[in-house]
Amino acid sequence: MKQTDVFVRFLRLGCTAFGGPVAHLGYLRREFVTKARWLDDAAFTETVALCSVLPGPTSTQIAILIGARRAGAAGGLLAWLGFALPSALVLGAFGLLLRSAALGSAPAFMKSARFGGALEGLAAAAAAVVLVAVVQLGRNVLRSRTDVGIAALAFGLALVLDRFAPSWQWLALAAGGALGCAFGRPETKLPAGTRPLAISRNAGFIAGGTFVALLAGLPIIAPPGTYLALFATFFRAGSLVFGGGHVVLPFLQSFIGPGVSERSFFAGYGAAQAVPGPLFTFAAFLGAIVQPLGGAWGALVAIAGIFLPSFLLLAAVVPLWSALRQLPRAPQTLSGLNASVAGMLAAVFVDPIATTLAHDLAAVAIAVVALGMLAFARFPAWLVVAVCAVLGLLIRSYALPTTV
Repeated sequence: MKQTDVFVRFLRLGCTAFGGPVAHLGYLRREFVTKARWLDDAAFTETVALCSVLPGPTSTQIAILIGARRAGAAGGLLAWLGFALPSALVLGAFGLLLRSAALGSAPAFMKSARFGGALEGLAAAAAAVVLVAVVQLGRNVLRSRTDVGIAALAFGLALVLDRFAPSWQWLALAAGGALGCAFGRPETKLPAGTRPLAISRNAGFIAGGTFVALLAGLPIIAPPGTYLALFATFFRAGSLVFGGGHVVLPFLQSFIGPGVSERSFFAGYGAAQAVPGPLFTFAAFLGAIVQPLGGAWGALVAIAGIFLPSFLLLAAVVPLWSALRQLPRAPQTLSGLNASVAGMLAAVFVDPIATTLAHDLAAVAIAVVALGMLAFARFPAWLVVAVCAVLGLLIRSYALPTTV
């Protein structure tokens, strides 16, 4: 059954996709382009381009669209549920633990060298996944010198923007699309596999209107100190944060205010780095621990609030995107967007992934092992992740000083 298959595949990714939002692109491409063949590289990069210009969690939005392509609206919902559920449960439970125990810092095991070693192993595995995705994506979408030039420009822009203005990463995509439209080689039709989703313009109009009404109206009508006010806070975060991933964390700290202590916030931040899946599930931790509400209901409200904008925005934008795809220069523009995606992914591999790993020879060695397992031995990603975590833990364990 298609819907069951969608949920199971995304649940597996939700349990193994470590490394943050951009690494997720590598996992998603490997699972659904290379293995399952639910879509080709042209459709995948078009999906990435669309989601990258929207606020909210990019990798989660891509997952929703892939699930919807496969099994309709229910498939999109199941894709989100499978991808987000594992990390949401872990982070929500951690928030409840800190709340019940009145702790202000992470448990001792999270500060141990062995635990740090396991995290380093996970980061090394993510690096290998991203490198494989960069190489394969480049081979498939860079079909001309113009495409290569656009990818190089996006690569440079992404490096600069990541350092100085991470929420403006979409500028690299906009530049690639504009250059593709102006200088791209003539195409007679769109690349295969880029069929639009079956969302009517009326449904898109309703979704867009609902999004605007909730964004503008909730802060006005929500009584302070209520779950509705908590929902409004997280809805605003999911609606206004461009760049996704790590960019949302400082925004959430400012949005949530004094309801969560700084020590608790950064304890949860540390836990969020240690779990797979989308970083936006950090909302479950904050919803569980926030004062005076919090608890399990707070976690549920926060998760619903931060992810609902993505569903509404996708439903509103996909019909418009489908119409834009029919314009005369649409194929060239999409080629430019695809080239930009390849360049941006390469930039993220260089910084922060490669630059971080370069300072640790053990992490480099683990990444090389992961690359061999993925590219040559063709091991599944979940097994590579598990092996790398164990290798990192073992390396740190043997490196620890012994006491007599």
